[in-house]
Amino acid sequence: MAVHFGAGNIGRGFVAQFLHESGYDVVFVDVIDHLVEQLSEQRHYLVHEIGAGAEDHIVDQYRALDGDDDPDAVVAAIASADLVTTAVGARALPLIAPVIGRGLDARPEWATPIPVIACENALNATDLLATAIRQSVSGDNAIFANSAIDRIVPEQHPDAARDGGLDVTIESFYEWVIDRTPFHGHEPPIIGVTWVDDLQPFIERKLFTVNTGHAAAAYFGHARGFIGIREALATPELQAEVRAVLDETKTLLVEKHGFSEQRQQEYIERTMQRISNPQLPDTCQRVGRNPLRKLGRHERFIGPAAELAERDQPIWHLLTAVGAALRFDVAEDAESVELQGMLASGVPPEDLVTQITGIEPPHPLFASLVEVFRLRLADER
Repeated sequence: MAVHFGAGNIGRGFVAQFLHESGYDVVFVDVIDHLVEQLSEQRHYLVHEIGAGAEDHIVDQYRALDGDDDPDAVVAAIASADLVTTAVGARALPLIAPVIGRGLDARPEWATPIPVIACENALNATDLLATAIRQSVSGDNAIFANSAIDRIVPEQHPDAARDGGLDVTIESFYEWVIDRTPFHGHEPPIIGVTWVDDLQPFIERKLFTVNTGHAAAAYFGHARGFIGIREALATPELQAEVRAVLDETKTLLVEKHGFSEQRQQEYIERTMQRISNPQLPDTCQRVGRNPLRKLGRHERFIGPAAELAERDQPIWHLLTAVGAALRFDVAEDAESVELQGMLASGVPPEDLVTQITGIEPPHPLFASLVEVFRLRLADER
């Protein structure tokens, strides 16, 4: 049995699909009432793939628990589980850590350590979860392993979905890479996983290519008034801007991790095909949401820009993408509203750079970021 936190599109359409195909009975844990109710009432859902080699997959043999209303049932499930996974968003990991800690404490003394794997769009997310869990338990009865996931889930259309909206449309391409070193040769059986001894190159290749390129397309596209990512990338000038950003991150990935230029360029080409796939329509607003997180210190723009600046390498196009992100003004997105409020607050650009990006003087990226923020603040005048 696998306990999986987060019954959203990635949870249902990626993680749970592979856990189900690996023979696990999945216990979903979520706090969205109607989603828990749907999963409890509906005994199966469809994962519909789009792209090369696409197949449809039926997921069944699951149950759902409400993490807010029935934490004791969640604790009991973890106490007897074989695996714990998450897909809740990195910021929510500290919120679910206490109940996972209780579940670990409830496991029998004779039970083998249970694998805990966070499947989030963030660097070393399992380490973040483990740190939060260990505030209340030792963690000796768990094996924490970092992972990197890569699979595009476009904006879903519940009115067109079958079976009450639980079905998920998703691209056929996927990559799920997990650090094998904590398991000492006893990795849990999970179909579709690539086990590696050094996860960092794969995490950063995905984050600084797929996530950087996707977000850059969203911010450049939104600034020009485009609705869809595909339509934005169909504009030669905008596509060239996105490719210029990825040329800069390619320089870092080749220098830092030893990927060949040809191999990384092939990865870029595949990424561009994926994010502009007409069968996976997505919007600039959805992809660009949560700009404060995306402008974080170790995220898709600031992370590679900081390391390139430390290497005295060009970062002009990454800075341009940061400037576009600062202009992402969408009333429906809470982080966008918060970001625009910070920019309009009268706080000096030097302070805003540190507050938003985590970069401080005398880092070689600081002065350039201050100029980008100063140009954005000039829009307010």
